[in-house]
Amino acid sequence: MPTIIPENERSDEPLDTERLIYHPDMIRANEWVLNEYEAPTRKFCIFVPCSMRKPYHTSPSHRMYDRIIFDLLKPEDVHIVVFGTCGVTPREIDNEYPFTDYKFMMGKCNVAKIKRDFISMESKRLATYLEKTRDNYSHRIAYCTGDFRKAMLKGLEKTDIEVDIAPRQKTMEEHIRPNKRFIYGSLSQKGYLQDLSDAITDKLGIERRVVGIDPECSENDNDWYLL
Repeated sequence: MPTIIPENERSDEPLDTERLIYHPDMIRANEWVLNEYEAPTRKFCIFVPCSMRKPYHTSPSHRMYDRIIFDLLKPEDVHIVVFGTCGVTPREIDNEYPFTDYKFMMGKCNVAKIKRDFISMESKRLATYLEKTRDNYSHRIAYCTGDFRKAMLKGLEKTDIEVDIAPRQKTMEEHIRPNKRFIYGSLSQKGYLQDLSDAITDKLGIERRVVGIDPECSENDNDWYLL
């Protein structure tokens, strides 16, 4: 696979400010994904949020998601696609610039315009990716909360392609912590991971399994934000 943006063509603009979503290299990389990237054909596509640690697949949160996903699905049956601050990033290119180089985290942004623009931009990207890959996947699941979830839901308004979203709203309400900045907490919590597992087993038509995790890792997940 060719380098998405050769080093001599990269912008000098910083990748660690709230203007990341407008960064020319981030926009160019996402246009490449949406226009030139060829997605594999798999039974499942599972969308998961980006992480502070790069590449995403090395992060504690992604390793936890993987334990759930690959306990139920063979690698050749699932395509993992990261979304969020990074736009839309298939896992197999998560070691590419600029996905490995940015520092800004949308989860910590308090600028209303940035958040509005992000949801608008990301929803369009997600809808475009879903349309582009309409015939690539049999089932689609998105694991997300917060602005990433809002972007996914808004994206689904632009297409008739079905995506099951986890965790369930009921589970999120059960995990609300009003005194925390991120009231729904970490996606590495057991209740949320159980919903992810259930979404997969329900699509497979098999019996649900009880998720087991290390409570300490779940409660102290500092991967992409601090509880």
